[in-house]
Amino acid sequence: MNWPTRSEWLYSLKCFAASMLALYVALKAGLPRPFWAMMTAYVVANPLAGAVRSKAVYRFGGTFLGAAASVALVPTLAHAPALLSLALALWVGLCLFISLQDRTPRSYVFMLAGYTAAMVGFPSVDQPEQLFDNALARVEEIGVGILCASLVHSLVLPVGMSGPLLGLLDRSLGHARTWLSDLAARAHRADAGGATLAADRQRLAADITQLRILSTHVPFDTGHLRWTEGALREMQDRLAGLTPALSAAEDRLQALEEVEGRIAPDVVVVLDALGEWLALPPADQAAALPWLQGLLDSLGRDPTHADWPRALRISLATRLGELLRGWQACGALRAEIDTGLTGAAPAVARRPTLGARVLHRDHGMALLSALAAVVAVGFCSLVWIQTAWPSGSVAAMMSAIFCCFFASMDDPVPAISSFLKATAWSMPIGAVYVLVLLPLAHDFGMLVLVCAPAFVGLGCLAARPATAGSGMAMIMGVAGSLALGDTATLDFPYFFNSNLSLLMGIAVAALVNQLMRSVGSDVVARRLRRAAWRELAEQAAARRAVPDDSHAVRSLDRIGLLAPRIAQTAPQQRDDAARAALRELRVGADIAVLQTQRAAGRAPGARLLLAGIAQGFRQWSDQGPSAWPDVLRRALDRALLRALRPAADAADPAALVTALVGLRRNLFPQAPRTLGAPVQEPAA
Repeated sequence: MNWPTRSEWLYSLKCFAASMLALYVALKAGLPRPFWAMMTAYVVANPLAGAVRSKAVYRFGGTFLGAAASVALVPTLAHAPALLSLALALWVGLCLFISLQDRTPRSYVFMLAGYTAAMVGFPSVDQPEQLFDNALARVEEIGVGILCASLVHSLVLPVGMSGPLLGLLDRSLGHARTWLSDLAARAHRADAGGATLAADRQRLAADITQLRILSTHVPFDTGHLRWTEGALREMQDRLAGLTPALSAAEDRLQALEEVEGRIAPDVVVVLDALGEWLALPPADQAAALPWLQGLLDSLGRDPTHADWPRALRISLATRLGELLRGWQACGALRAEIDTGLTGAAPAVARRPTLGARVLHRDHGMALLSALAAVVAVGFCSLVWIQTAWPSGSVAAMMSAIFCCFFASMDDPVPAISSFLKATAWSMPIGAVYVLVLLPLAHDFGMLVLVCAPAFVGLGCLAARPATAGSGMAMIMGVAGSLALGDTATLDFPYFFNSNLSLLMGIAVAALVNQLMRSVGSDVVARRLRRAAWRELAEQAAARRAVPDDSHAVRSLDRIGLLAPRIAQTAPQQRDDAARAALRELRVGADIAVLQTQRAAGRAPGARLLLAGIAQGFRQWSDQGPSAWPDVLRRALDRALLRALRPAADAADPAALVTALVGLRRNLFPQAPRTLGAPVQEPAA
């Protein structure tokens, strides 16, 4: 292990200073459990000042809600400890289920509300008359810890979010530009359609989801970045909208190459012009955009081309036009963000954005996680009540905490087990503090000196991503041991009983999750795919189109979630899964256009097409993928032929042609290269 870096030392010292300030304030205020305030300063710590402040707000809200729930439940059911324990377990499960519906840091509110009720309520089962005092003390001590952590991390060499967030934003733009450049070089580079584009796709999908989640901290940032929140959110939507257009343009180029045996000269001219345009400075790009758009408009207008190649050219031109406009909008928003960082007010009013509310949700796994928490807490409560174990409430509290902490993982057991081991390793250190060092500290200065070696050293471990989990577990273990001093019970039997109950609670959480909740990455990957198919079926069956990019954002989020879960599979299988996910992303975009065209009366027969697509995807979600019926392909061909030969007074058919071409390519990638041609059966 390398020696801690300067930033790791600084982070650890700031955490220790915040915890000691919280402890001092809690002691001066006469709060009954001052070490709770100290632990809270570590719990809300984060290298980014904005993340500390947002986590502080969410933690205080969750603590208040959980304390209020315990005040409502315990007096009502104090006469029936078993029933009260069940009610608290159900509350933990309900809050956990709600928190898992939001994959941003905001979910912390309900997760904390669940296990705070357990932490306040379970110790009050035998002494309900002390409930309100315990709940009030919990809120006050958490508030002190939150306030001190926020002050220290915001005032002492604060680390703003501008660097990490704008770095991620520029990286996302860079990956989108690379993908677009690789498309433009397709005619001259043999590798531009293979591994290069596959890497571009996966990087961009992962970046967009990370950017959307990290940006939830922006309103709490200490610098000017918070004034750019609207532009940041709009830019996320713009980047999400670029992805299906990039993927579709890539697919149209591949189709043209398959049909004509090469990329034709008229397409090469457009791609070369696109490459030259990308190389221009932003100001020159705006001036040259009409010229490039004129080239795109001419693509597909040659009547000598057959129907299918002409339709592919129209679709390619439409998608490239969308990319140009989207790229220009991203450039303008990026410039506006730079202006906002100087403190200037936004130049234009922001349009409504999607935010993180459209990210993928798995209600089934959330329900299973909640049920596992209820069972774990209920089992620990049963053992506690039946054995009359004085420290048994600690096990119930710990099982609630650890079922909640790791519920978002596919398999939470390894993480819980690792936390259990680190907690066990912290116990000898805690024993030395509780039984030897703490009684020697006769004033606050001596207490700070006694605590510094362990907490500063462990804080450096917590600052390092590779050891953050173990470092935080040991900090919580040692701080929890010090909290025994709040009860004025520092003898070895009490120390042993409390820590044994703590370990039992963590072990029960691991065991119950192993039996009920743990699933493999392959199971989660299948659930992600089936969720995508169900959503496509609902989108095709809807009476009207959704007027935003919510499907694109959710699909990109699923692609980002799918990538690490298929990372260990064979390369060909991994690439096939990534391509299939992108095909479904494109299908969603094409269905949205077809719905819009149907609503405008420009797509006769679209209702039957959409009904067939909805039925097919419903079947996929129930039974797994199967071949699409050729009758749907023939219906697509007829609709496409009508769109290519519109009436004299009809509107520009480019949008309709693009949607129909996309559906034909994505649903029938091996379809004949001539519209309306019969399927050639393979020779026996």
